[in-house]
Amino acid sequence: MRIVVLMGGRSSEREISLKTGKAVARALRELGHEVIEMDLTDDLPCRILDLKPDKVFIALHGPYGEDGRVQGMLDILGIPYVGSGVLGSAVAMDKDVTKRILRSEGLPTPDWVCVRKGEEVTWDRFPAVVKPADQGSSVGLKVVKNREEMSEAIKELFSLTEKVLVEEFIGGRDMTVGVLKERPLPVIEIRPKKGIYDYESKYTKGMTEYVFLEDEDLSRKLKDLAMRTHRLLGLKDMSRIDFRVTDRGDPYILEVNTIPGMTELSLFPMACRRAGLDFKEMLSIIVS
Repeated sequence: MRIVVLMGGRSSEREISLKTGKAVARALRELGHEVIEMDLTDDLPCRILDLKPDKVFIALHGPYGEDGRVQGMLDILGIPYVGSGVLGSAVAMDKDVTKRILRSEGLPTPDWVCVRKGEEVTWDRFPAVVKPADQGSSVGLKVVKNREEMSEAIKELFSLTEKVLVEEFIGGRDMTVGVLKERPLPVIEIRPKKGIYDYESKYTKGMTEYVFLEDEDLSRKLKDLAMRTHRLLGLKDMSRIDFRVTDRGDPYILEVNTIPGMTELSLFPMACRRAGLDFKEMLSIIVS
């Protein structure tokens, strides 16, 4: 099969995307596929049409890759691709829209407000989480203790995004559930050494401990919520749903990732290995 792997891109997650793309391309070649690596350039549509690939593996994280724009281009060109379509990608990328849909269906997610430039912030519950509405990899995420810290964090984030979320801080543990072809993967508990699972904790070796959840009842609950979220948003092939679980065992859905990372520290391949699938087997299932 001739497969184009799209990587790099224009978002703040470019370096992570390059790592994901290189790992995917190397494994697909070892599986016997003809692989062409491409970045998100202005002439991308023409290059893809000239190559006429059997499939495109989108390894772009963040805006311009994970938000439905590239998916829409490929749909217009009539080129098959891996992962969710335009609508699911766009909805899941916008945390505010995702949370509105989850809340409308009665699925648990922390309280929040969405702030745009020039708007007054109506929030007085601290600590609180401040983060961009349309970025991944915990880019820009901060936990703030008062209004002054909140205002400063929001101001900084407006250089990165048009929409900022101020979200209820849920005390407890971080958990994540991957979904591979309508199958929930083993639950991973994330234990960042600095207490918050931010960009540094995600991509620095030794900064975070990962433990597979042994609590079967909680695991079933999280897997059920992950599958309900995956299907509610109309996602396809793969996703990863992140949770915060209180000390009483109450889960809250934080966000949804439609193109999970595929680096050496990434959670999705880690969960696949726990399920008995090595990296190549995982990719074979995804591209099938």
